[in-house]
Amino acid sequence: MTSSTTTATRSGQFAIGGKLTVNRLGYGTMQLTGPGVWGPPKDPDEAVKVLRRAVELGVNLLDTADSYGPVVAEPLIKEALYPYADDLVIATKAGLTRSGPGDWRPVGRPEYLRQQAEMSLRLLGVEQIGLFQLHRIDPKVPLEDQVGELKLLQEEGKINQIGLSEVTVEETIAARKIADIATVQNLYNLANRGAEKLLEYAAAEGIGFIPWFPLATGELAGEGSKLSELAADKGVSPSQLALAWLLAVSPVVLPIPGTSSVAHVEDNIAAAGIDLSAADLEALTAAVA
Repeated sequence: MTSSTTTATRSGQFAIGGKLTVNRLGYGTMQLTGPGVWGPPKDPDEAVKVLRRAVELGVNLLDTADSYGPVVAEPLIKEALYPYADDLVIATKAGLTRSGPGDWRPVGRPEYLRQQAEMSLRLLGVEQIGLFQLHRIDPKVPLEDQVGELKLLQEEGKINQIGLSEVTVEETIAARKIADIATVQNLYNLANRGAEKLLEYAAAEGIGFIPWFPLATGELAGEGSKLSELAADKGVSPSQLALAWLLAVSPVVLPIPGTSSVAHVEDNIAAAGIDLSAADLEALTAAVA
């Protein structure tokens, strides 16, 4: 059994870019915004409590973006956690603009990426962003202009490490010819393994792999489902088992489950205490093939 006293330290550690050591089980802030990732949260006080509780339970990797709200998630982080603990790594992103709820449009012009980096520095109240990720590659702008601007920001000391989001292996290789890439962030979970090749590449190269939407357990966790059966056998929730699977798949995987509930934060972080054997991992992988 797991409990709310289990901390994220049980998930193991990973050094992003070989420099920023974090507990592998992090927290994603997208769900702290309004419907369609637009506007403020329904309960701002609870949002602050969620962030504080996550950090209390050992989370020291927070994933956010300028576009969450937009300009909602980053100020919430500052309100909840400033002044920050020395070991806290805030990973933010730029490169997607918003025109309404559920509407996301890539803009990768260098001057825009620089503006958003400066805005994130100000909104978070930091002198350097730990991990700055290109939220999407803009097909209308040369890759060297987009990643090149992040490299300039890194050289100026405004960001520590550079990451990419929703990329292919080929795009990652191309970006690495321009700058050092510390992490990649793609859709990946027990039910959707479309980024398997990217994960294999990241693991081979020592690049952190941040799976977004890690808890796609909806259709998997229904009554009588294999995931529910396996979770019941272990005395854990299906969501906890899905997170434990991600942590067991590769030591470079850094899950960032998000929620707007303190109870769910505690439940998610307790997944760090689940030990999966090789047989467990094989059974889970096969069950949701």
